[in-house]
Amino acid sequence: MPSSADLFESIAGAPDVPTGLPLVILLTGFTDAGSAVSGLIEHLRETADPQPLVTFDNDVLLDYRARRPVIVFDQDHLTEYRPARLDLSLAHDALGQPFLLLSGYEPDFAWNAFTEAVIDFVDAFQVSTVSWVHSIAMPVPHTRPLGTTVSGNRRDLIAAHSVWRPRTQVPGTAGHLLEYRLIEHEMRVAGFVLLVPHYLADTDYPDTVLAAADKVMIGTGLVLRMDEVQAGRDEFVARVEEQVLGNDELTQMVHTLERRYDAYMAGRDEDAEDESFDERDLPSADELAAELERYLANRRPGDDDKQR
Repeated sequence: MPSSADLFESIAGAPDVPTGLPLVILLTGFTDAGSAVSGLIEHLRETADPQPLVTFDNDVLLDYRARRPVIVFDQDHLTEYRPARLDLSLAHDALGQPFLLLSGYEPDFAWNAFTEAVIDFVDAFQVSTVSWVHSIAMPVPHTRPLGTTVSGNRRDLIAAHSVWRPRTQVPGTAGHLLEYRLIEHEMRVAGFVLLVPHYLADTDYPDTVLAAADKVMIGTGLVLRMDEVQAGRDEFVARVEEQVLGNDELTQMVHTLERRYDAYMAGRDEDAEDESFDERDLPSADELAAELERYLANRRPGDDDKQR
């Protein structure tokens, strides 16, 4: 079995790291509804100037057959190999404030050793807080703010931002294990779970990236530049609205989700909802999601308004 020291390589010439920084953890893996995590990772790599301190070894942690690296083929030869990345970096927000960023794929193997390595870094850098984000699909409407479930030991954040507090069993992730062990280690930890409309879960949904960034800022006090994501958000939502309004089944589904969302947020019993609507008449979530996904994949600016 690999030890924690076998999992990573320190980067030569890496910058010095001040002590007491917040750590942000963004791991893609079991679920990433709306591409919240992958979208925020990509955005921070472009805007937060992350400088790698440590890179983790794909040969130890990654199942290549499950998540194959990208090879670029140009006519008759290979021009580029793009392996997956998992690294710990020193980054800076819009105000120049430094923070630590652990980002990339969720390890397939050696979770215990990986967790030990992260805790060693937390101790070495005297990390102040740990915040992590992931997203799951939920039967909620896109016309309402994205809800959040908050876990961890920061009671102020849980009280202020957790809209759904179930008691349930869920498939665990490396992020969950990190949170569990870090709390045992007496670290201040907040985990934010974004509740994403199920029919948009397989799209690159800008609202999820904006919400993920918002939760990171809430957990850390950082200020992230999100102008580019916000600029693309309006066009995406307009395209979704166009498709919903042009399809009676989608419109009916969204209205039903709105009523249930509003009833839940108002603390009313769902049984008091209007019973004139029969949910069995709705197409399945998979059918609706597939239709929206096809539309959003094929639609281009300037297309006519003809229904596809």
